[in-house]
Amino acid sequence: MSGLTFVDVCSGAGGLALGLERAGFEPRLLIDEDDDACRTLRANRQHWNVLRADLLDFDPSEHPESYDVDLLSAGLPRVKSNATAGRAESGEEEGLLRAAVYLAHAVGPRALLLENVPSLVDSDRFRGFREFARAELEHLGYEFSWFILNAADFGVPQDRRQGVLVAIKKQWFPAFRPPSPTVVDHVSVGEALAASMRSRGWRDADRWAAQATTVAPTLVGGSKSRGGADLGPTGSKRQWERLGVNAHSLGDEIPGPDFEWAPELGRQGMVKLTVDQAALLQSFPPDWEITGRKTARYRQVGHASPPPVGEALGRAIADALRS
Repeated sequence: MSGLTFVDVCSGAGGLALGLERAGFEPRLLIDEDDDACRTLRANRQHWNVLRADLLDFDPSEHPESYDVDLLSAGLPRVKSNATAGRAESGEEEGLLRAAVYLAHAVGPRALLLENVPSLVDSDRFRGFREFARAELEHLGYEFSWFILNAADFGVPQDRRQGVLVAIKKQWFPAFRPPSPTVVDHVSVGEALAASMRSRGWRDADRWAAQATTVAPTLVGGSKSRGGADLGPTGSKRQWERLGVNAHSLGDEIPGPDFEWAPELGRQGMVKLTVDQAALLQSFPPDWEITGRKTARYRQVGHASPPPVGEALGRAIADALRS
């Protein structure tokens, strides 16, 4: 497939854009407000047109390449869960969701793709946004579908449920079908990371991998204003401990031959994952460079949309647009 174009906003580390590229889409413009994320995009795709800008301030009239595209995509920063909705910054992400819908007015794509938390699809908390999106998109001549995907069903070694909105102009929408799972058996953490764990001669790598037989909990990037690089909330940390992983911080390097894995001793006997290994759990290719310092790198990884999910969504949208 070739010849389809897209604009991607809040591009982050490029997971969604990479998936769409694999599905045959060519980016006209990628936008993110974070310096490290922009450097990551440029480091991996020097030919991509990357703009550092806040979506809320973006004026497409100053970037004519953003017009007349097939797809406007947005892997937006995840809105807060119900447990954290009262925090001061909780409205920022919802503002970006609305801005992405408004951008469809100006850009006029044939299709719109938004990816976020699963509760965006069915929670009463987001009923107002769904009604806003319905009114705006119907006015613009789109039909749309809300649905939830789990990245594990697409070969990603992670239990990552994603809420998705796909809107397509009415003449093409009847041909759209949400993507079906691409794997029957989920990829486990041990399978995904075994080769990486062996790479510095760690003698217990295979023993560790043999017991890490489930997918990973959802990786969480966290907020710029709070926290360092760890593997998520308390419940996720407990799941990681059952896999023999100390989730309270990330390691600076993969274990070497002298590291003794003894999870019965507690955290000090457990292995720590590196940022690069977290990227493998998001199904980034091993040579995808994530730039910045450790916490900034992990934040990009944790917020990313896994490329295999982006590819599956891209192929489903491309099939409809080519119908």
